[in-house]
Amino acid sequence: MSCAKYEFSDALLCHDDELEGRRIAFILYLVPPWDGSLGGTLDLYSVDEYCQPKQIVKSLTPSWNTLVFFEVSPVSFHQVSEVLSEEKSRLSISGWFHGPSLARPPAYFEPPVPRSPHVPQDHEVLCEWINPTYLDVGHQIQIQEEFEEQSEILLKDFLQPEKFAEVCEALEKGGVKWSSRGPPNKRFYERAEESTLPDVLRDCMRLFRSEALFLLLSNFTGLRLHFLAPSEEGGMEDTAEGEAASASDSTDEGTSGSSFEPQDSQAASSSSSRRSSERTDPEPEEQEAEKGPSIPTCQGELRRWKTGHYTLIHDNGKTEFALDLILYCGCEGWEPEYGGFTSYIAKGEDEELLTVNPENNSLALVYRDRETLKFVKHINHRSLEQKKTFPNRTGFWDFSFVYYE
Repeated sequence: MSCAKYEFSDALLCHDDELEGRRIAFILYLVPPWDGSLGGTLDLYSVDEYCQPKQIVKSLTPSWNTLVFFEVSPVSFHQVSEVLSEEKSRLSISGWFHGPSLARPPAYFEPPVPRSPHVPQDHEVLCEWINPTYLDVGHQIQIQEEFEEQSEILLKDFLQPEKFAEVCEALEKGGVKWSSRGPPNKRFYERAEESTLPDVLRDCMRLFRSEALFLLLSNFTGLRLHFLAPSEEGGMEDTAEGEAASASDSTDEGTSGSSFEPQDSQAASSSSSRRSSERTDPEPEEQEAEKGPSIPTCQGELRRWKTGHYTLIHDNGKTEFALDLILYCGCEGWEPEYGGFTSYIAKGEDEELLTVNPENNSLALVYRDRETLKFVKHINHRSLEQKKTFPNRTGFWDFSFVYYE
């Protein structure tokens, strides 16, 4: 057993307590006078047919010298809700009685998220949407050099100002249908239903799936996200010469990659929101042996982040080489203490390799290998301070894509 103290904005997100030998979990509360308005409740979840948590069905409010206990099982999902009091601490002693474990049902694996090759669209879409600085071949070479050294980059002011303003206006106007993404032991945020998107947001999603952007990401990162991407022996100048042809020619070969937010040298030197990590890229021979010839693909979504949202690292998540791309919108005044940042860690390690903080109109690109995991930090109630400056804001949005070679 151990003692735990939860203070303002602390929470323990959805989990089942199942580790070898745990049979009964218990909590002895040592709290001052407490009620539900202070948060810190012990929330119990129902489960679906796959023994995955669905929704909170009971909440227990802490009370002095009260003992709570429950059986640890494949369906004992629970959480400690965020403490909302700035004056009172939620103090408790908790632990487990051990014994023979219960039989577990077969592990549930979520259906894979569909991936798609690029959408044929020529380079004119880049001129329409993207800051011309990032379309300059010389600047792309600088970005690639930095990216290959760091495995990550932040590209500030990525979209043209008028286009970014149109995107933000459409997001703030409403009219988009959002659906909650779960289960809560893995994630909790909202995803846009693409069929409900206004034209400008649909066009922005199409930009990130376009053939032209796949090739641009190849130039930014050195990854083979397009058949015209330069080989190790070639150079980016060759790619630039062939870009117009690739944009106009129809091809059955798709491309994939994660969108990165490259940042120029000034932005890189002034940014304190990311920590670079040393990663070992796979040898080409190793990739061919493992995967064979493949068509680059991507998957992506438009997400809305509000107080209480998060993603978690979970045991049966598939890890593979991938390029993550995130473009942030509506996060003026957002502070790291609110949460909502994307954190990268190495398997089996607690120390963060890299933190990507939300930053308006910034494109983050991060390459991860099979030993790198990521999560979005729980957004706590401190985030409501954003309303003091932006009364109509309830969080922020991002376009999140993952690209695969």
